[in-house]
Amino acid sequence: MSRIVVLGGGESGVGSAVLAKVKGFDVFLSDAGCISEDYVATLNKWNIPFEQGMHSEEMILNADEVIKSPGIPDTACMVRKIAEKGIGIISEIEFAGRYDTAKKICITGSNGKTTTTSLIYHLLKQAGMNVGLGGNIGKSYAYQVATETHDIYVLELSSFQLDNVYDFKADIAIITNITPDHLDRYGHDMENYVKAKFRITRNMSKEDCFIFCSDDDITVNHLNKIVVKAQKLPFTQKTEVVQGAFVKEDRMIVRYKEEECDMYLQELALGGRHNVYNSMAAALAAKVMDIDNDAIREGLATFQAVEHRLEKVLSIKDVLYINDSKATNVDASWYALECQTRPVIWIVGGTDKGNDYSSLIPLVKEKVKGIICLGLDNKKIHDAFGDLVSQMHDVTSAQEAVKLADSLASSGDVVLLSPCCASFDLFKNYEDRGRQFKEAVRNL
Repeated sequence: MSRIVVLGGGESGVGSAVLAKVKGFDVFLSDAGCISEDYVATLNKWNIPFEQGMHSEEMILNADEVIKSPGIPDTACMVRKIAEKGIGIISEIEFAGRYDTAKKICITGSNGKTTTTSLIYHLLKQAGMNVGLGGNIGKSYAYQVATETHDIYVLELSSFQLDNVYDFKADIAIITNITPDHLDRYGHDMENYVKAKFRITRNMSKEDCFIFCSDDDITVNHLNKIVVKAQKLPFTQKTEVVQGAFVKEDRMIVRYKEEECDMYLQELALGGRHNVYNSMAAALAAKVMDIDNDAIREGLATFQAVEHRLEKVLSIKDVLYINDSKATNVDASWYALECQTRPVIWIVGGTDKGNDYSSLIPLVKEKVKGIICLGLDNKKIHDAFGDLVSQMHDVTSAQEAVKLADSLASSGDVVLLSPCCASFDLFKNYEDRGRQFKEAVRNL
């Protein structure tokens, strides 16, 4: 019996362990930190041996193969020891893909991937298809392959999840855009990060479709250097395309093969220029999946915004509070600021990922009246914006941030949590940060 060791006891790792158990492997899970009670209960339910708070070499280095959770970097001590022993290291996505014959629509990108993934899932579900949602969103893909049966999976894939895929293949692959992010994980080399994103196109054939933003220079430049066998379908707001999606006057037009679908931009459920891109990518995927035009229009018009992504929380004393906690890089916050039409009190900060804030300076000058830094080390933010606003303060909790914002804001303002940064200095994750922010707003 082959031995599988899973590193990491979160959603991805526990799902992988369950699938390994179902497929008859001798499986062991190890987490150097604490495993949550819910995941411990799942491991016990499936009789999967595990350890937490340590990595026991004698239990790990006898593996035939290791499934590494995406949050663990290659530089981690135990990962290096596994590699030195010549034991293969794969991701949950690679492992689950071996046992899954469903069609796979896979989405990556620096920004917009959660919204685009959720939109596609919504469109397919509305059309009555048997579809699963997984990857970086929802339930673990491996757990679903172990316990459910779907005809199609819509998978949001981060660069970390793509790092250890080799034979996995998408039927439809989407790159929403590529902007600098996670450079601390990629040796501060943008090229390494771009290559990680493009792993989503591995193993694709001419029967498959690759959907990409042709307005994104980084994506296009890399695409010109490599061979992608899949049919290329661009989406753009700058020009008209023969096959793909584009904007003409006040309409979005989608063309695939002999079919054409159009929709007025004002009918889209999601506002903002960035969401036009997300809607075009989703509509293209839906057309490739042969969903009819009326169903696409209805789906794009009825979609509910993703939690923590430009989520309107409450309006108090004519001050609108917006939770954009998922904006963990500069480009995401650029979109958030760009679409604001009212003066902004901006809550920003957290764990810096090698951010360059220069692209935000014009927007801060134009729209931001005060900045609240929510993080342990805010020096870079002070250096970038300190001379541009009259009010700049440091806080270390969501409650403090919201109370201070309430005192700084005037009628007609927006209080925008759009942090530009990861959340791990003060919060468990971006969801925890967003929920604490929303709770603080409701308690005002």
